Amino acid sequence: MASELYNTIDAISREKGIDPQIVVSAVEDAIVVATRKYYKTQENLRAVLDKDTGQIRAFAVKTIVEGPESIQDPLTQMSLSDAQKIDADAEVGGEVHIPKATDVLGRIAAQLAKQVIFQKVREAERDTVYSEYINRVGEIVNATVKRVEGQDYIFDLGKAESRMPKKEQSRLESFAPGERVRVVIVRVEKASKGPQVIVSRAAPELVQNLFQTEVPEIYDGTVQIRATAREAGERTKIAVMSKDKDVDPVGACVGMKGMRVQSIIRELRGEKIDIIEYHEDPQTFAEKALQPAKVSRVTVIDPSLKHLEVIVDDSQLSLAIGKKGQNVRLAAKLLGWKIDIKSEEEKRQEVEEAMSQLVTNVATPLESVPDLGEGVIEKLNEAGINSVEALADMTPEQLEAIPGIGPKTVEKISIAVNNYFSSLEAGEGGGPDFQGTEDQPAGESGGEELNAASAEAGETPVEGEAHANGEGLLEAGQETSSEEVAPADEGEVTAHEKQPGEDDMTPEKQ
Repeated sequence: MASELYNTIDAISREKGIDPQIVVSAVEDAIVVATRKYYKTQENLRAVLDKDTGQIRAFAVKTIVEGPESIQDPLTQMSLSDAQKIDADAEVGGEVHIPKATDVLGRIAAQLAKQVIFQKVREAERDTVYSEYINRVGEIVNATVKRVEGQDYIFDLGKAESRMPKKEQSRLESFAPGERVRVVIVRVEKASKGPQVIVSRAAPELVQNLFQTEVPEIYDGTVQIRATAREAGERTKIAVMSKDKDVDPVGACVGMKGMRVQSIIRELRGEKIDIIEYHEDPQTFAEKALQPAKVSRVTVIDPSLKHLEVIVDDSQLSLAIGKKGQNVRLAAKLLGWKIDIKSEEEKRQEVEEAMSQLVTNVATPLESVPDLGEGVIEKLNEAGINSVEALADMTPEQLEAIPGIGPKTVEKISIAVNNYFSSLEAGEGGGPDFQGTEDQPAGESGGEELNAASAEAGETPVEGEAHANGEGLLEAGQETSSEEVAPADEGEVTAHEKQPGEDDMTPEKQ
């Protein structure tokens, strides 16, 4: 016959839903802790609860060794001769149990034992709750409101308590203690101080479950819910499709005179619900998902990144976006695609800007400047400067950083580029200054002389890289246009006869 103590332990175990042996082990561990504290010993202690008598015995456990010389740790080992004084049947390698009196432990030790028992029981209870509910995440359960703690609701699930934090609540709902509510189990926390089971009324699964309850076609599988996007207390979009071509999925969910969907709306305290027919084609699905707005066209920008562009009429833009972006945000959740939504006017301006940019980006090849010469053009190309526009944006310092180009060559490049742009402004195309002579064809002598000037001046290539940054060369260079370009001493090209009103700029002034 079991003792009164064991019967009490068995009753506690049934109430908490845990194994009685777990409570027995907790009691034994508590006695070990209390005994160790009372005797102030580090010996290996063990306690045993006698199920029949209810008596708890504590003892120190030591391993038996051959002789005193073999003892390495007196706290855990005992010689054979000493062990046989306690137990005549003791053998080397076995264990000897040395009794410890427990009736002298006192009130403090008993209080400590009580704390240990409670702690062990709580841990066992938490493990039981975790294993019970961890596989039920996403399930809809009926719960009773037990109490309110701050902004959180505490529910009674029967075997455990659950908590519904503020972010899992709908702003339209409030509950009173004792009220029965359907909730979704969203997660189970193992190391939580309060209730471990977290439930929600804001999860999309709740709406799906309500439709399954109210719509027989969804319950029997004729109509399927393919996607749900929800902002609790505001609006829900749900996409449905039918396996039977004779069954309208949207009509089945709405019901006669809207009775089915109205029943769900009442359960959710007035939350708006949009029921949309599901389509495999993302473009068609996007048009449906953005209702009630009318979509002009949908373009897939990047299928791999799931990126769509939606164009709507100017009058439909605010409706398509919705209050605080809610409509397009829910549509994006429903599709699982990123949606860029634009009006016709915005798209037109974007296209015009792109076309303008294309025109602006037309580059003039360096060969269009006759006086640059093949050698200089080659060096500029090697530095990544392939157009007259890019060259005009260079500063003298940036040009000098290019290998093979020194200060004198920079001066000649500046004159050549300025002459080229002056001829364009005058509407002369290549200009009379670049027509050449019998002995000196246009565009050849300039390049040869520039290369010669660089070589004669003893300029050595400098490792560097050119970058375009504004209009450095045109602003800092000479703005003179030459009437005559002819070779000068040391292969230099000089400008003569400045135009009236032009500043006398020299390389030193740049």
